[in-house]
Amino acid sequence: MDTPREGDKFQTHSYKHDGRFHRAWHESIMLKASPYVLIGGNAKTMVTESDGRSWWTKEPAICYFHYQNWFNVIGMLREDGIYYYCNISSPYVYNEETVKYIDYDLDIKVFPDMSYIILDEDEYEEHRREMNYPDKIDYILQENMKLLIQWIELKRGPFSSGFVEKWYRKFLQVERRKRKEQTAFPSLLK
Repeated sequence: MDTPREGDKFQTHSYKHDGRFHRAWHESIMLKASPYVLIGGNAKTMVTESDGRSWWTKEPAICYFHYQNWFNVIGMLREDGIYYYCNISSPYVYNEETVKYIDYDLDIKVFPDMSYIILDEDEYEEHRREMNYPDKIDYILQENMKLLIQWIELKRGPFSSGFVEKWYRKFLQVERRKRKEQTAFPSLLK
């Protein structure tokens, strides 16, 4: 497995349990890379769906991946506050400049007031039967859903006060530094 570094560009790819490609976010910047956690940032990045359709994200986002937890969290900075989109997923793998994980359908949307809704439970049940998720995986996913809800309610990890803002400031600093490097040495970029 590759080791990412702060400032590296990376993509994010999600897959389904049966190995099918699900979705790709084309460009993010690595803000933190520890043995346990990856934190990335992006703004208006292209997303490609499994059916080939593409679209652009509308707002800056901070992405949180943990090497053990079966979920990842995207904090989106909007005019009326921070919204979170949480994917129940396998822990990430990082290689070939790409964060990869299996998306297990269940999602939680968290609003700026920290209220939340669970999404796609019907899709999860359908895919669980279709792709024959083992009982062990189902148990792990249900337990991680409980853990994720606990994190939300206790405002822990990426839900803690100031977390997204701190990493967004870091994202802006890295972006500025990269722009300065590009303008300072334009002949090296050809």
